Amino acid sequence: MDSSVVKIKNPMLTDMYQVSTTDFFYPLVQDPYGRIACANVLSDLYAMGVTEVDTMLMILGVSRLMTDIERDVVTTQLIHGFNDLAREAGTNVTGGQTVMNPWPIVGGVAMSVRHESQIIRPENANPGDVLVLTKPLGTQLAVNALQMKDQPHRWQKVQHFLTREAADVAFAKASESMERLNINAAKLMHKYGATSATDVTGFGILGHAANLAASQKAAVDLELHTLPIIKDMLEINAAFNNNWRLPQGYSSETSGGLLVTLPRQNAQVCCPFAPIFGL
Repeated sequence: MDSSVVKIKNPMLTDMYQVSTTDFFYPLVQDPYGRIACANVLSDLYAMGVTEVDTMLMILGVSRLMTDIERDVVTTQLIHGFNDLAREAGTNVTGGQTVMNPWPIVGGVAMSVRHESQIIRPENANPGDVLVLTKPLGTQLAVNALQMKDQPHRWQKVQHFLTREAADVAFAKASESMERLNINAAKLMHKYGATSATDVTGFGILGHAANLAASQKAAVDLELHTLPIIKDMLEINAAFNNNWRLPQGYSSETSGGLLVTLPRQNAQVCCPFAPIFGL
């Protein structure tokens, strides 16, 4: 399960649950603006169909290896970006914890009290349901592609098919995807009767799909095909001897999309909304 779901013990609050999640990570991109970190934390709630977040806490590691000026600039930007996306999600950061650390860390906690009817548990998929993925794969490779531009020994492996401009485009696509909230997907899950969902992050789409399948009450197998992948990422993976195992579903994602199971007839209606997801 992507989030902790605990029944509220107050007898006045029938069928009310505290849904909460926590996550953090290390720097992934050069831009210190902390939007991606906030989106990554919130995705676990969105995967549970939670569309309204009551509050967030921020976890912040301040680098003691930076100069005072670097530390002030980077830390301020991390906080501003995290706060800005929290407000975009309709919530606020109301507390947290800060520590000194060799390298920056940013993440947090997201919490919401919801009625059982407002939660979509990841366990009710049925045979015949359709799997829908709401963001493209390949963010890890897109970040690596940008870094390769400054690493001649790696760039020479991809320069025959990848231009420097194409690497920039792929990174921009990945950045836009990673910082985009999954809230629209969560809302459409309710509208079109989603039967289960998970978010695709560190275990890759295959790992998260396997966990989703194992969570089901019914005996189901999940078949993955027609995966959306950022342009040129398959070729980069091949150039490095399948190091990231992207086509096999093992490549890690950051703040990835939701993998949602929908009744077949509803999926046919829902999929035209793919531009909302950025696909």
